[in-house]
Amino acid sequence: MENRYTSKTFLMELLGIILGLLFLIPFYYVISNSLKPFSEILTNTSSLPSTFEFGNYLNAFEKLNFLKVFSNSLLITIASNIVLVVFCSMAAYMLVRTKKKISTIIFMAFVAAMIIPFQSIMIPLIKTASSLHLLNSIWGLVFMYLGFGSGMTIFLYHGFIKGIPVELEEAAIMDGCSRFGVFWRIVFPLLKPITVTIIILNSLWIWNDYLLPSLVLQNPELRTIPLATFFFFGQYTKQWDLALAALMIGIVPLLIFFFSMQKHIIQGITSGSIK
Repeated sequence: MENRYTSKTFLMELLGIILGLLFLIPFYYVISNSLKPFSEILTNTSSLPSTFEFGNYLNAFEKLNFLKVFSNSLLITIASNIVLVVFCSMAAYMLVRTKKKISTIIFMAFVAAMIIPFQSIMIPLIKTASSLHLLNSIWGLVFMYLGFGSGMTIFLYHGFIKGIPVELEEAAIMDGCSRFGVFWRIVFPLLKPITVTIIILNSLWIWNDYLLPSLVLQNPELRTIPLATFFFFGQYTKQWDLALAALMIGIVPLLIFFFSMQKHIIQGITSGSIK
């Protein structure tokens, strides 16, 4: 049947364009005001810049100590993704392949943990972290991200692994492969689509996270980009020109990473749904 361009299609496209423009409005305010002098931000927030102050970006770059905070954010994001992928993929595999009631209970406990508000466990978490000497430590923060990210990561892996034929693993075991070898040589390569999706989703969360690093990383040398950006807002002054420029500097690496990996998100979601 031939597809025709109907009035309904036109209305759906028009609605999509309107919604897209609405979502782009915050980006317009951030970008336009990051290029304005401070006085112009206060007097005329909505207009385009009368003069383009690219010096805002240079000043923000220097005051952020950007290379240092960028390396901190990058290290935390990469290390957290590695431990989440390694431990959660193995945990999800065992929960799927171990056909016992305890496996279902453990899986449901991980899923239930996803709905617990962070604010409700914030104080006990910091007290426990302090007693274990995990504060002011990047690796302590990575360990906490493993705990907070395990629920969603195991949930996604769990659904994907159920679609992998168990006959592949049985054949490998008959050829003399160990259970550990079966997972890393047979199963894990098949998890590539969902693994890429998980890395992207966790990177967006960890890179932009402010609350947990603000509680754990008190040492200025360990600040991430969101933490460093916050210090443009003092008790009596708010440096909006530098703060917005710093925000753009921090967003750009993540945008580049997201758009370069976008096709893998779609591939991972569709592969998981088909399986």
